[in-house]
Amino acid sequence: MDNRPIGVFDSGIGGLTVVDALANKFSNEKIIYFGDTARLPYGNKSSKSIKHFSKQITNWLIAQDCKLIVIACNTASALALNFLRSEFSIPIIGVINPGALLANKKSKNNRIGVLGTTATISSKTYEKTLLNINSDLNVFSKACPLFVPLTEEGWISGDVPKSIAETYLKEIKESNVDTVILGCTHYPLIKPIISQILGMKIKLIDSGKASTEFVEETLRTEGIKANSSNIRRINCYVTDSIKPFSVLAGKFLSFPINSIKHIELL
Repeated sequence: MDNRPIGVFDSGIGGLTVVDALANKFSNEKIIYFGDTARLPYGNKSSKSIKHFSKQITNWLIAQDCKLIVIACNTASALALNFLRSEFSIPIIGVINPGALLANKKSKNNRIGVLGTTATISSKTYEKTLLNINSDLNVFSKACPLFVPLTEEGWISGDVPKSIAETYLKEIKESNVDTVILGCTHYPLIKPIISQILGMKIKLIDSGKASTEFVEETLRTEGIKANSSNIRRINCYVTDSIKPFSVLAGKFLSFPINSIKHIELL
């Protein structure tokens, strides 16, 4: 048994969708969430910057005695996962491979769409991962950079996000995909709009939610599950103001947050 916390990090508040999935899966695991809200979004940052930020955060989470780390950010998963694994011995899980595996499993016509930030889409990490899983797949990718600031500002319904989504999704809609990966942990917040535009027949894959199966497997194989009597706690740390984070957190989480604190990384 190992009652140390699971560490989760993202560029902002979107990674709370992963925390919510983890909290749903594990009623006895403590979770420390790090939202790098002062430096968001990561989607338009350089690979060098994202690796630097991710290493800083990982060092901090390890200092908090985390036993496992989940990169709840597709951009950081695409650009920093292998780098972090080469730097640290702690188990580190990204959200791209789990999402890709689930999408391949769900698709019937081998035509899969990927929505993500500019950095994630430009890296072609999803495309490469999907084709390594199944070389017969046809992958259609689309960068949707405005989705992140929209969700961060709480604009998850109404004419403005719908109009932007219609513009972004036009090519994906015309590509005859039957499965679409939401390749950013912010995007599940506007899933109703995406589903409305693409049509209910299109299967939407939440890559963050898919990663919880990998977390469960890692906890088991590493022998680091929490004691069954352990009490779940969710403690959040942000690099910018606490207030906007606390106001929006309820939209991302169906569980109470035990604490929210400001932290500065030097």
